[in-house]
Amino acid sequence: MIEQNLITILPELLLAVFAMAALMLGVWRKGSDVLILWLSAGAMALVGLWIGYGYEGTRQAFDGAFVDDRFARFAKVTILLSAAIILLMSQDYLRRAKLMKFEFPVLVVMATIGMMIMVSASDLIALYMGLELQSLALYVVAAFRRDNLKSTEAGLKYFVLGALSSGLLLYGASLVYGFTGTTTFAGIASVVASQEQMSLGLLFGLVFLVVGMAFKVSAVPFHMWTPDVYEGSPTPVTAFFATAPKVAAAAMFARLLFSPFGDAIAEWQQILIFLSVASMYLGAIAAIGQRNIKRLMAYSSIGHMGFALMGLAAGGAEGLSATLLYLAIYVTTNVGVFAFILNMRRDDQAITDIYALGMYSKTDPGRALALAVLMFSLAGLPPLVGFFAKFYVLSAAIDAGLVWFAIAGVIASVISAFYYLRIIYILYFGSEVEPLTGRIPMMHWLFLWGSAAAMVLGVINLFGVDSMAMAAARALM
Repeated sequence: MIEQNLITILPELLLAVFAMAALMLGVWRKGSDVLILWLSAGAMALVGLWIGYGYEGTRQAFDGAFVDDRFARFAKVTILLSAAIILLMSQDYLRRAKLMKFEFPVLVVMATIGMMIMVSASDLIALYMGLELQSLALYVVAAFRRDNLKSTEAGLKYFVLGALSSGLLLYGASLVYGFTGTTTFAGIASVVASQEQMSLGLLFGLVFLVVGMAFKVSAVPFHMWTPDVYEGSPTPVTAFFATAPKVAAAAMFARLLFSPFGDAIAEWQQILIFLSVASMYLGAIAAIGQRNIKRLMAYSSIGHMGFALMGLAAGGAEGLSATLLYLAIYVTTNVGVFAFILNMRRDDQAITDIYALGMYSKTDPGRALALAVLMFSLAGLPPLVGFFAKFYVLSAAIDAGLVWFAIAGVIASVISAFYYLRIIYILYFGSEVEPLTGRIPMMHWLFLWGSAAAMVLGVINLFGVDSMAMAAARALM
């Protein structure tokens, strides 16, 4: 039994052993070290590829508290590959900011392990363990630039509000345990299925669990930490926040709703619809007045999480697969956008004002074109891949009979297109300003253009990700 458990959690176990070994290596080598960063990125990428091409069935460990199925593997591959890419992209920034410390990649690996546990958790206690492992590491990397007031403020705000969300989630878990007598998802599901109408105490527990999850995905009205943390954190950390943790939180959200509470869709669907609509519209409207590109991307992430929640609210395998596809496309696009933002510099100073990109198409037409493609894709304009991401979640809502919900999503998408198109306008028609300086590293150039190319070439067959997302969704359902 122990051997089977260890085999099931082997990817997480190997990364945990690697993180501890890297920590000791960093102490032994004394100080800043790019070697550990490369080793960490390589380890996560290799584990991600191994998970993607490894075991195909479903396995359980620790009496069902941990599940390894196609749904978890889809989320884990997305998390691991995006974390590895962001870590590689952070190298140049960390060296310039004198933050190349061995603790940074180790913390990223630890946070990633927590995310992997989150998406495989099939027990409320296991879920909380993964969530806290991720959160504790992210609190530290948000404040990693200790000599910067905004960075330390971002870390403190994230910690305080993250602790609040964890407390709400724990309270919900205790209520669920009190009214079901179990913390396992299978046990909770059997109790929910046996009740003609969910008991009031269990319903309150579900609401508190959803609120705790809503904090993690930056859903309105639990989004207040996102703009300040995105702006204050070091830019590679902001890029990390905008990718892997979003996938992990949304996947955890999906498993929590569909696995133990799959028979209570009427109880949680209306909550998710409210969170989705509120997030889409706040993300669309609040970003219009933003000049800081990191804050703009924060509100953009809030809006996009609203669309991701639309797929979950629709229910069924089609809605869940649409959410998974949406997250994969969103992460790919964000990798390219932050590869550009990391190189917005003038006279060796980081620039975040979007109007500093005035007529940038004259200075560097290639990078301007790549960013324009990514912004068009984030806006959801056809025929780019971003259009299909929104098309699938809107179709899932319509198929579920929520036509008004889909119409609300279309209107929010039209509103949000304004600030994406404004960046393109500034790039090509804005007031000419002193151009950005500095040569983009080859790795950043590859990720920028690779992401932009994926948004164009993916229209052929979405690289087969849609079929993988459907298989993952059916495994959970």
